[in-house]
Amino acid sequence: MVAAIAVLSSCALLPNAGPNKRQIFAGSVQREGDSFVVSVNDRVTRATAVVPALGFTDAFKNAGQLTADTIRPGDTLGLTIWENVDDGLLAGEGTNSTILEEVQVDSAGFIFVPYAGRVKASGNTPEALRRVITGRLEDQTPDPQVQVRRLAGDGATVTLIGAGGQGVFPIERPTRTLSAMLANAGGIAIEPEIARITVLRGQHQGTIWFEDLFEFPELDIALRGGDRILIEEDTRAFTALGATAAQSRVPFETQNLSALEAIAQVGGLVTTAADPTGVFVLRNEAPEVAGQVLGRTDLIGAQRMVYVLDLTEPNGLFHARDFVIRDGDTLYVTEAPFTQWNKTISALTGSLGTVASLSTIAGD
Repeated sequence: MVAAIAVLSSCALLPNAGPNKRQIFAGSVQREGDSFVVSVNDRVTRATAVVPALGFTDAFKNAGQLTADTIRPGDTLGLTIWENVDDGLLAGEGTNSTILEEVQVDSAGFIFVPYAGRVKASGNTPEALRRVITGRLEDQTPDPQVQVRRLAGDGATVTLIGAGGQGVFPIERPTRTLSAMLANAGGIAIEPEIARITVLRGQHQGTIWFEDLFEFPELDIALRGGDRILIEEDTRAFTALGATAAQSRVPFETQNLSALEAIAQVGGLVTTAADPTGVFVLRNEAPEVAGQVLGRTDLIGAQRMVYVLDLTEPNGLFHARDFVIRDGDTLYVTEAPFTQWNKTISALTGSLGTVASLSTIAGD
């Protein structure tokens, strides 16, 4: 019986969720394998706590807010011109005022005003444009009075795309900043913890977490006409395998995810099968980070790293709480030795039972 158990234990015929702890260690560089197997401690936790940096460049953050009065190409203006004579240049007989409604600012930023000619409008406020037009007309009609109104126009708009209120929205006085524009569009339709906001401006772009928009006021940038705002869900994920309650590709549910949270997110360890001393995180690590972990400076290219968490150690749960899971990681939990033993016993007893049954049938 003991010999049979030894034979079964030494062969690879028994079903298994994956390699056991001994087999993983056997594949380490220290044993002529191709991956570095490292036990997690406080130093390793600090060295590997690298998360993608999101934010806006200074060019985004230092851009001043557009004033509601600034005229831009595409805007529509309304002009009223009074002349101090009964029969003026523009006014009809019996009236001394002329109303020019819906004067469109062309793509070059100019408008045409009779007798004033082609006037540069974009970049000016209505008051500045009023003075320019007045100066052009006062040589042709006595004491002209000009009023310039900025009507609703499409010269300063942003486009919102993604999981939120989609559409094209004008930049108005209440909606000159990113947070105000998002609120005006109806907010976001995904969980705030995993929502990312990307602003594309010309050839430049910046991405932030939605929650950071309210925690760090400097990220509430001023908008510019033509900005495109993309609202999307975080696409990062890790893979859970082995003796966990679920084996699948698991999306991140928070901005920062620890190994302990990752285990909890998949339903924890299977208490009847998991080995709490054999929790592994597999990752292709950048050479700079791998060098810090291993205390080496001769590494070139990404390194295969296997981080070992022993939850039974005095600080094991703290290490798991502090160890950061990154996008693309594989969380693998080995089976406990007694699980394999139980499989061996079940295989033997099942096989012996089958033989006994066949012998009984043959005797009958």
